[in-house]
Amino acid sequence: MSRLPALFAALPARGLAQRLGVYLVGCVVFAAGATLFIHSDLGTDPLDVLALGLKEHIPMTIGIAQGAIAAVCITVWAVWNRRRPVVAPFVTFFLCGSLIDLMLLADLSWLGSVPSLVTAVLLCAYGSALIIMSGIGIRAMDLIVITMTHRWKWPFWVAKAGIEAVLLGFGFLLGGPVGVGTLCFLLFVDGLIQPFMALNRRVLRLTNHGLAQQPLRPEAVQVSA
Repeated sequence: MSRLPALFAALPARGLAQRLGVYLVGCVVFAAGATLFIHSDLGTDPLDVLALGLKEHIPMTIGIAQGAIAAVCITVWAVWNRRRPVVAPFVTFFLCGSLIDLMLLADLSWLGSVPSLVTAVLLCAYGSALIIMSGIGIRAMDLIVITMTHRWKWPFWVAKAGIEAVLLGFGFLLGGPVGVGTLCFLLFVDGLIQPFMALNRRVLRLTNHGLAQQPLRPEAVQVSA
């Protein structure tokens, strides 16, 4: 049976269209930023460091590699929270990864490395903020980050940087591209997500469905497997 009806049933009817729109825009914006990180050739974000590292050893697309990473993150989250695994974060990783595969087919030779890097930082930070705020298909690693913020009372950016560091370590060992761009991602993207979420709340009047005060309830924002 298709999971799609379950996705819509799990979400409140009110504001559903807006949340779906925020989610999809976030996926496209984040994928565009990740593509520019790769294009800059100055080092990419930790997730893609790991995905590209996996590609060095196993023939696969970035979308499939990110889907596999999502499966691991979801398993960790499910065991930690004693919940059933959820499907939507897997969809997000696979969707963003596949969009990156498509965007890399475009001719970006006209865009220099440094402008690509600066634009990539802003796009990845803003795309991440939109995906989290939508509460739909929150990226698999961010499920763990949000759990860390609720359980350990860590600032979001600290928990986010910690998870990114783990992905980066494994990716580096597998031969993924690490450089100044990777450092920029850890320092600036993770640090800009919360300010962008605050900006969206004040200017666009968007509700933050993902990083709510109460503990994350997957049945409210995700699809149970």
